[in-house]
Amino acid sequence: MSKKILLVCSAGMSTSMLVKKMEAIARKENLDYEIKAMGMAEAKPIIKNWDVIMVGPQVSFILNDLKSMTSAPVELIPANIYALAKGEEAIKMAQKLMSENK
Repeated sequence: MSKKILLVCSAGMSTSMLVKKMEAIARKENLDYEIKAMGMAEAKPIIKNWDVIMVGPQVSFILNDLKSMTSAPVELIPANIYALAKGEEAIKMAQKLMSENK
């Protein structure tokens, strides 16, 4: 069963580059991950459906709000990973969060 990774940003657009890079790494490493980017409003009603939630730095103010809505790990994406769309580092971060949450 695939693991579901949600990236939350202000409108779901600024994270699309990072999602593409993460998907490329997942394919290369044969990882069964579903990775999506969404804006806050779109993400909130379905937040419980995801295994890990990674939050863009520009919406760090919603971190605690999201944490209160799910038992899944919710973590801020470090600015250097986000701004430079470092897909491999973002995948590693998601994997670490999932392994800590077992």
